[in-house]
Order: sequence, then structure tokens, then C-alpha cells
Amino acid sequence: MRRRLLPGLVLGLLLSSQAPAWADDMKYCADLSALYRRYLGNSAEGKTFPDVTVANAINDCEKGNTAAGIPVLEKKLRDGRFTLPKRT
Repeated sequence: MRRRLLPGLVLGLLLSSQAPAWADDMKYCADLSALYRRYLGNSAEGKTFPDVTVANAINDCEKGNTAAGIPVLEKKLRDGRFTLPKRT
């Protein structure tokens, strides 16, 4: 019985040590999304032209797939000459 508990304990420790990094990535992704929406929301002369790539990246962020969403949003913001928010 001891052998069955040990892998579960190790897995629990691994997951708990990664939780803060995951939460930080989620916050950073949300910050990037908000910055993009506020300043680069793709509107021109009252018409809205959605950027599908950005929409997918924001959707990835909201679903927790920060590894896919963050690089896209960072690139779009850098291309728009924005300073990225600090990543904690």
C-alpha cells in the first residue's frame, strides 16, 4: 500500500510546484489580451476587421493554452510598437 501512495504524493508535489507558474502565465496572457484589445482592436474608420490569429490566441489564453497564445500576442504587440507588460 505504501508503494501506491508514493507515486500519488510525488505527482501531487510536482503539480503543486507548477501551479504558481501556470497561474502567472494565465495572468500574463490575460494582460497581453487586455492590452491588445484596448489599443489594437483592429478597428478602422468605425469598421471592425477581426484578426483571426489574435482571436485564436486570446481564445487559447482563456482556455489555459498559454504556450500557444502568449507568443502570438507578444509578436502582435511588439509589431504595434508596444512595450510588453512585466511577466511575474
